[in-house]
Amino acid sequence: MIKEQLNVLINLAASDRTIGEKEAKVIQMIAKANGISAADLDAMMKSPKPVGDLSAFSEEQRFENLYHLIQLMKSDGQVFKSEVHFCEQMAEKLGYKKGVVSELSGRIFSDPSITSDRKDLFNRAHKFLK
Repeated sequence: MIKEQLNVLINLAASDRTIGEKEAKVIQMIAKANGISAADLDAMMKSPKPVGDLSAFSEEQRFENLYHLIQLMKSDGQVFKSEVHFCEQMAEKLGYKKGVVSELSGRIFSDPSITSDRKDLFNRAHKFLK
């Protein structure tokens, strides 16, 4: 399941045509924390797969995906419309209304070392479930 989540993040990072250094570091950190080797991640980043069906994820997995997507979108200090649009599309594939992206993005920090109140964010996101 973690590889599918990483693939979603890689697709987001590449949505503006290039994976930036900060975006790559965030993805590497998440991969390492979940036991994915650098070689496996490198292969995934060189040829990302299309994003498949995300409906099999539990609500917690959906939220974690959404959280990391928004964090990654903000990681390079620039938020492009293409990234926002991709996040909204992924939110909908995860079973949320796309308004969840704007609801959470002001409360999620680009720096992974700054943690947000996950329980509050989870509760806010829950209100946007379809």
